[in-house]
Amino acid sequence: MTCTIVVGGQWGDEAKGKIASYLALRDDPGVAVRAGLGPGAGHTVVHGGRTLRLRQVPSAVVNPRTRLLLGAGVLIRPEVLLREIKETGVGDRIGVDYRATVIEPGHVEAEQADAGLRDTVRSTGSGHGPALAARAMRSARRAQDMPELAPYLTDVAAEVNAAVDAGDGVQVEGTNGFGLSVLYGSYPYTVGKDSTASTAAADVGLGPLAVDEVVLVFRAFPTRVGAGPFATEIPEEEAERRGIVEYGTVTGRRRRTGTFDLEQAREAVRINRPSRVALTFLDHVTPDALGAQGEPLPAEAAAFVRHVEKGLGRPVDLIGTGPGSDDIVDRWTARGGRL
Repeated sequence: MTCTIVVGGQWGDEAKGKIASYLALRDDPGVAVRAGLGPGAGHTVVHGGRTLRLRQVPSAVVNPRTRLLLGAGVLIRPEVLLREIKETGVGDRIGVDYRATVIEPGHVEAEQADAGLRDTVRSTGSGHGPALAARAMRSARRAQDMPELAPYLTDVAAEVNAAVDAGDGVQVEGTNGFGLSVLYGSYPYTVGKDSTASTAAADVGLGPLAVDEVVLVFRAFPTRVGAGPFATEIPEEEAERRGIVEYGTVTGRRRRTGTFDLEQAREAVRINRPSRVALTFLDHVTPDALGAQGEPLPAEAAAFVRHVEKGLGRPVDLIGTGPGSDDIVDRWTARGGRL
C-alpha cells in the first residue's frame, strides 16, 4: 500500500473529490486525511445515488473501512464539521488533529468586512485569512480548546506516520488548486496559504520521503470562482453552449470558464512534480464521453487527451468522464500498474 497525495492543478473545482473518492474505493487505504485550507473549499462526491458536498470531511467517506482525519494544517469551523459528521454518519471513524486552528465567528466577520478581500479578491468569506493571521500571531484557538470537538481529537501526524510504517495505505486530499496558491498562484487573487503537494504533506505531518505518489488533477475546461486573471477565459455564452454552467459549492457564485491552458498546467506540473496526472470532465469536450469507463474513447475526447499529454510531456493516467466516483477511465490499472 502507498501514500498518495491528490492535489489540483488549476483554480479549484478540478474534481479532486471525485478522484480522491475513486482512489479510496479502488485502493482501500487504511487512512484518508484532508489537508489544505478549510471549510471555504468544497469537494463534491457523487456515489451510490448520493451527492455529498463536503467542506471538511475527506472524500474517502465513500469507503466505510477508511479512517478519516483532518490534519493540523486544516482550518476547522466546528459547526460546519459537526454538521457534516452528523450528515455523513462518520462519528465513529473521524479524527481531528488537536493542533488544528479553529475559525471563530470573529474571523468570519472580519473577512466579510474587509473591502479588499470582499470586493477585490472576492474571497469566500469563510474566515480563512483572519484565522491564519491569528495563528501567525499565536492568538488563535486550536481544536483542543473546543469542548465540542473533544470526542474527535487525535494526533493525526502520529496516525498517518504509523499507517505509512505499517503499509496500511494513506491518502492525502488537498484543497483549492495550484493557481490559488498564495505563493505560486495569481497573487493577490489567491487563498491565504499554499496549495501545492508539498504543503499538503506538511499539513498532515508527513515528510517528503513518506510520499509515494502525487496525483495532480486538471479539468478539460478549467473554472474559477472570484476575481483574478484567467488568460483563457471564454464568454458565458460559449460555456453555456458546451453545457458548462456551474456554481461554487460554498459561495453559490457562478464559475468562470476557460479553455485548457497548457502554459499554466506546465507550471503546476513543474512545482508539484506529480507521478500521475488525472484529467477530468472529458464529457465537456464531447458528450459522447459521458460515463465511459474504458477505451477507446470517442475520437474528439481521445484527441484532446493526446493534446494534453503532448503539451505536458507525460501520460494521463486517470480520465474523468462524468460526475460519479466510478465515471473513470483508469489507464494505469488497465496497464497492470497500481497507485
